[in-house]
Amino acid sequence: MTTDELAEIYRAYIACLNAQNWTALGQFVHEAVSHNGRPLGLAGFRAMLEQDYRDIPDLSFVIDLLVSDPPRIASRLQFDCTPAGRFLGLAVNGRRVRFAENVFYEFRDQKIWAVWSVIDKTAVETQLQGSG
Repeated sequence: MTTDELAEIYRAYIACLNAQNWTALGQFVHEAVSHNGRPLGLAGFRAMLEQDYRDIPDLSFVIDLLVSDPPRIASRLQFDCTPAGRFLGLAVNGRRVRFAENVFYEFRDQKIWAVWSVIDKTAVETQLQGSG
């Protein structure tokens, strides 16, 4: 897989998430996918994403930075959303927050096999403190 091909697959994966096209998720995500070292499998990964959308109805993934180095992708995703209740252990309760997520992906068989993700919780905490 070339750098451009991998980046194209990743962009299509993000479009799949934004469309909440859960039936197509298996085109992009490996059956044995793990997240932050936890084996979830495709069904568990899908359940995690579906829960994210229940918790954050206006969730939208926006690629800010993308580095493709097969078989890996590094991406910085930007979010501008209103979580309905608690988010990252914080009482957001419908307030609008902006934050980034730094994510690394490893691909096998042209599908996401491992995901390592870190969300900028400090950005959310700072905004909540400012809204007082």
